[in-house]
Amino acid sequence: MDLEGGNYRKSVKKESWKNVLILAYQSLGVVYGDLSTSPLYVYKSTFAEDITHSETNEEIYGVLSFVFWTLTLVPLLKYVFIVLRADDNGEGGTFALYSLLCRHAKISLMPNCQVADEELSAYKKDQIGLPHTTKVSKLKSTLEKHRVLQKMLLLLALIGTCMVIGDGVLTPAISVFSAVSGLELSMSKEHHKYVELPVACFILVCLFALQHYGTHRVGFLFAPIVVTWLLCISSIGVYNIIHWNPHVYQALSPYYMYKFLKKTQRGGWMSLGGILLCITGSEAMFADLGHFSQSSIKIAFTSVVYPSLILAYMGQAAYLSKHHIIESNYQIGFYVSVPERLRWPVLAIAILAAVVGSQAIITGTFSIIKQCSALGCFPRVKIIHTSSKMHGQIYIPEINWILMLLCLAVTIGFRDTKRLGNASGLAVITVMLVTTCLMSLVIVLCWNQSIFLAIFFILFFGAIEALYFSASLIKFREGAWVPIVLSFVFMVVMYVWHYGTIKKYEFDVQNKVSINWLLNLGPSLGIVRVRGIGLVHTELVSGIPAIFSHFVTNLPAFHQVLVFLCIKSVPVPYVQPEERFLVGRIGPKEYRIYRCIVRYGYHDIQKDDVEFEKDLVCSIAELIRSETMEPNGRVANGRVEDLQDEKMTVVGTSSAHAEGVQICEEVEDFTDIASSSELKEIQSPAYPRKRVKFVLPESPRLDLGARAELQELMEAREAGMAFILGHSYVRAKRQSSLIKRLVINFGYDFLRRNSRGPTYASSIPHVSTLEVGMVYLV
Repeated sequence: MDLEGGNYRKSVKKESWKNVLILAYQSLGVVYGDLSTSPLYVYKSTFAEDITHSETNEEIYGVLSFVFWTLTLVPLLKYVFIVLRADDNGEGGTFALYSLLCRHAKISLMPNCQVADEELSAYKKDQIGLPHTTKVSKLKSTLEKHRVLQKMLLLLALIGTCMVIGDGVLTPAISVFSAVSGLELSMSKEHHKYVELPVACFILVCLFALQHYGTHRVGFLFAPIVVTWLLCISSIGVYNIIHWNPHVYQALSPYYMYKFLKKTQRGGWMSLGGILLCITGSEAMFADLGHFSQSSIKIAFTSVVYPSLILAYMGQAAYLSKHHIIESNYQIGFYVSVPERLRWPVLAIAILAAVVGSQAIITGTFSIIKQCSALGCFPRVKIIHTSSKMHGQIYIPEINWILMLLCLAVTIGFRDTKRLGNASGLAVITVMLVTTCLMSLVIVLCWNQSIFLAIFFILFFGAIEALYFSASLIKFREGAWVPIVLSFVFMVVMYVWHYGTIKKYEFDVQNKVSINWLLNLGPSLGIVRVRGIGLVHTELVSGIPAIFSHFVTNLPAFHQVLVFLCIKSVPVPYVQPEERFLVGRIGPKEYRIYRCIVRYGYHDIQKDDVEFEKDLVCSIAELIRSETMEPNGRVANGRVEDLQDEKMTVVGTSSAHAEGVQICEEVEDFTDIASSSELKEIQSPAYPRKRVKFVLPESPRLDLGARAELQELMEAREAGMAFILGHSYVRAKRQSSLIKRLVINFGYDFLRRNSRGPTYASSIPHVSTLEVGMVYLV
């Protein structure tokens, strides 16, 4: 499978009105499922215990006013008109903002960053405003000088990420549970108590169990379901407004918020944790930006989602303003305002809409964990691409089952919307606070706007979100502790993995072998060179890894062609195929030693099949050909980067450079040689042999030395590849502190043993793999 993310995005984002409207329609099912189902539980959570619904209607009007202005200021003003502009080459989300900041200021903690990475086309720095002022330059230099501030910025991004993962646990629970709670109006309380929870758990188990099939098979149903749901709640809202209280629109005035807080005081402030749920799912507009476009998401929200939600909340308020006798806790919920004849159809549509909304947040959780893993902030996990056509449809088995168990645990443990709402609300508002903080830096460092504008942004939206955050945090004992505990656990995992990875890389850098050591061995490296290509996997982008010298001193033979392979992630969403490889030569030509750096963005799909081997060999052949194009080794139509006395040439994949060197492989089958049973008994298994040919461009003509080198590379490819993987045992030094020994010797070692190996290594035949063990004392 080879899905090039850049190509997908180019094909999707053609800004014609037809495509924009199609994307806007599709976004309703993917982006707005969670936000659209919020009317199921907002009023019920708000009136759970902190405030009561009185005959003066001041409470219900105040809540409606808060809901209206919260929806207007946060999703509409903040996200639609401001945050969506801060995309990272079309991608959105917490890590998109962080990667933007890393490119505009040198604050990335990724250890193997190179100057050559800044030449990537996706690395461009858009200049929206005026050049940097003195204050902005001081802010930038302060961030670049102080490593503590860089760690705090990464920590902030990780907090937002962990809360998104926590939301992936809580959103399916509260959405499905609230949708199923409509059964209460159709059966007795005794029966409902024993039916509601099993039905919700059954739906959740089915939801997670079907994840490995992917959403592309049923994804075409998502948009019609959400559209039907929005049409349903808006129509019921209009009916309730006309039938019960046509003057409910007066409650949209901010004056009713003042009256509400004046009357309810502390209870009203605490009830804001329930009102907050009306904007749950708003972050998805930005997080799922990569699958759509700014225009499509804006059109879908402003023309369909926003007016439908406002009508739905107004309709519920209109009904409740004329019904003050509350016989049970549920009399304040969503289904009580639905006409009795429509309750069963609405219940069915609500369950489907809740499943769609849950599906979106689960897929988003998979995506953000993939980003964290690519940037070295999460242990490597198995990533399955469920669709060969639709980019971004992934499935992570381990995370899926962990989410399912946690989701079932909170559903069974809480069994009511109130505590589930308290937990979900804190996770939602924390992510929004993180986005507000990162956006204020983007406004200054990336958009070059006034620092006072950034201060106004963080004060205005930060004050609104801080108010809701405080109201959610006060409910710590009533369910808000769940996202805090979940985030803390995931934060510890991320920090331990990131810390161990950094320390391991620092050991590699400090103990790498100089190129002079290699040159002193002579062309044969002091050992026998056997046929084939030897791939030495390393995290280093320069120098010789210590594990290679460790190998050479213990084994007196090596391959005729040696390649030091480094697969790294860069802080951009995608790397174009023509910029994928950085290829260089180590030592003189007769050594036949090369370095190949393969670069992927945090949204790219890493190749895991034979195409990767072909591209790797072609990139080396292209390097050999390019060196004959100019006497000094410069490439006429490419770029050459000088990295610590190693000239690295930018080479694309074979599919991206049709005019370059192409490889043609034919498989010869020798199974017919051993035809008799006697021969089959004594003969070793016959493996298919590859015949390799390089198809060269007509010009320029290659000299004899380059042709001989290509011939040797071709013969080595025919002989096969061997993969030398380092198996490192990371241990803390004896003089290290107790905390460091615990983190490295137990935490990081446990995660390393239970995480996946490198992506490409999973498809390597075991007979072609050689692991070299080495102890790292950090």
